Amino acid sequence: MDATASDGAGGEPAPGWKPTAQAKSKATTFRWIAVALWVVAIAAEAVAIFWLLRQRVMVGEDGTFVRDADTGLLESQNATAQFPQWAFITLLILLVVIAALSITGSILWKKANRLDPARKSDTVRFFVQNQLGAIIAVVAFLPLIILIFLNKDMDKGQKATAGIVGIVLAALAVVLGIDFDPPSVEQYTADQSTVIQLLGKDEVVWVAGGAVYHVCDEVSDIQTGSEKVTGTTAEAVEAGKIRLTLKFASELRTCGLAVPENADEITEALRAIQGGAVDTPLPAPVWADPTDAPIEVEDAAPAE
Repeated sequence: MDATASDGAGGEPAPGWKPTAQAKSKATTFRWIAVALWVVAIAAEAVAIFWLLRQRVMVGEDGTFVRDADTGLLESQNATAQFPQWAFITLLILLVVIAALSITGSILWKKANRLDPARKSDTVRFFVQNQLGAIIAVVAFLPLIILIFLNKDMDKGQKATAGIVGIVLAALAVVLGIDFDPPSVEQYTADQSTVIQLLGKDEVVWVAGGAVYHVCDEVSDIQTGSEKVTGTTAEAVEAGKIRLTLKFASELRTCGLAVPENADEITEALRAIQGGAVDTPLPAPVWADPTDAPIEVEDAAPAE
């Protein structure tokens, strides 16, 4: 069974890839939720630093007072300050809560970036937008971990346990916050440009499951019994299909469509661009018979 994602699929080629309105809205929602979770995580860190780590109880008091010659204040003789057990347990719980909030926020933030990515040409924004989860994890953990090890009231066992738990959770939050394969507008635009030049329109097919979209609906990869959906590349991204399949040449043959002579060259260029390359040009299809070209696209005039 086929379905159409929107009535606009297959219309005039778009000038460049843009997220759908629904994807943009969903990405914005994910980002606001992620920010809220991160704010709560940092607030929990502040509670731990400015209140919890300052808790202490005096032990060993024998009822004898002595006067501190420097301050003039009375002190209990032989009394020592210790970090209370309830505060230690609460600290461990807070570390877990901070990690959960940080990681959940990072997952939502990365989902938003797949729906509405940054441009790789904007280097600083691209880095910050895609690695913000890891940055927040460092902010939410590093000061607290340092102060745990500097705390003078904890005994060695408490300090070692809390420090190790904090380091492990921080490392986990940082790793899960890193986006090792961030998408970009350039990557999505390269896929869209390829589709338009191969098919003459921005129209692809996908099914539930998998991470790629296809050039036609007769290929074996989507004969799963699931509903086949037809739409634009932006609608495919909104549905969670983040790139064009690199097997497009065999798919074109399967569907009885013309295959460009330089299909292998286009495939390798797409592979590089999808892998993050920024200086790889996308070759124009070369057709054995010029009449096979589904669309005529002129080269842009060189910049003066």
